[in-house]
Amino acid sequence: MKISNNTRIAIIGLGYVGLPLAVEFGKKYPTIGFDINRHRVAELREGIDSTKETESEELAAATQLSYSTDINDLRAANVFIVTVPTPVDQHRRPDLTPLKSASETLGKVIKQGDVVVYESTVYPGATEEYCVPVIEQVSGLKFNADFYVGYSPERINPGDKQHRLVNIRKVTSGSTPEAAEFIDNLYGSIIQAGTHKASSIKVAEAAKVIENTQRDLNVALMNELAIIFKKIGIDTEDVLKAAGTKWNFLPFVPGLVGGHCIGVDPYYLTHKAEELGYHPQVILAGRRINDNMGGYVVGQLIKKMLKHRIQIDNANVLVMGLTFKENCPDIRNTKVMDSINSLKKYNVNVDVFDPWVDVEAAKHEYGITPIDYPKSGHYDAILLAVGHNEFRELGVEGIRRFGKKEHVLFDLKYVLPKEEVDMRL
Repeated sequence: MKISNNTRIAIIGLGYVGLPLAVEFGKKYPTIGFDINRHRVAELREGIDSTKETESEELAAATQLSYSTDINDLRAANVFIVTVPTPVDQHRRPDLTPLKSASETLGKVIKQGDVVVYESTVYPGATEEYCVPVIEQVSGLKFNADFYVGYSPERINPGDKQHRLVNIRKVTSGSTPEAAEFIDNLYGSIIQAGTHKASSIKVAEAAKVIENTQRDLNVALMNELAIIFKKIGIDTEDVLKAAGTKWNFLPFVPGLVGGHCIGVDPYYLTHKAEELGYHPQVILAGRRINDNMGGYVVGQLIKKMLKHRIQIDNANVLVMGLTFKENCPDIRNTKVMDSINSLKKYNVNVDVFDPWVDVEAAKHEYGITPIDYPKSGHYDAILLAVGHNEFRELGVEGIRRFGKKEHVLFDLKYVLPKEEVDMRL
């Protein structure tokens, strides 16, 4: 099993993870970028990436990359990489529907000797215990005799122009030693930062979920500290700056924890643990804290408005930012929506302003229509929820201009100097 002139790659799913991967492989190997979203494929054929992760020049540089929505085009490939989303459902249980669908698709086109690599975040064991049986059932082929499987967790950081696919070290794994070596070499041919070959697929799966679980817990700790410091009457940032003078203090800050990774991945790990009869305590405690922060933020804002003698009923509130993080159009699992929904319970009028967000996507996903631009002197309160560069450039004067003479400015993201805002976490 070696990389050769006959190596042909198919990427299943062309989102934030799949497209950068398809572009890099498409510079070196014949590569098919497959997605069921016809609009997405049509855009990419025109050199447009609505996720803003890749520039048109980067797309053009992938001279061996083609795009398709036709399952039959996948038959030309012999290496398949799955990058579909793995969300949680309304009960915070893993939703493996996209993964099952992708595996069924592969089962229809896979041939003897082919290799399948999963990048989607899953619980340890899911690749071999859940995905492989689906491929076997549909294809009639036998695992590790007719086809081989690997797992290489995605490490894409949406909106980050420094940490890109090629300069982030890649974890790889395979279902046999030969498959593991082949997969490691394949990724090693495009990843400048190098690779780390894990001892098993389960180890690689576990590495992914604990990366984000660790970050989730660290932010949860900061959120709980912010709540405590608020009661004590001291500024959280001042405390963190002081503590940060020690060489080994970790620089985490409080905030809303959403997105497709940190706010989701811990539930995949806890699901597997509970399946095995263990009830995780620390991980779920962190999740509870972070899941409740959207409501806590609004509670603090309402209290501040009341102190300023601002009438809450029918008040106008501006929420600046809807995406789950700064300088990125991704609105998946954004916890800003928790704050918006909490505000509406107080019968206030909420306007959402985010220059990064696709209006139709926001309508479809959350039933809200972001405004083109805020009105001057219109708002009783302003919640600065996402630290986009555009908001930083406005500065405190530009942002305060949206408020009435008497208004409250809540800087959730430490964008502005503390002495120039009314409140922060």
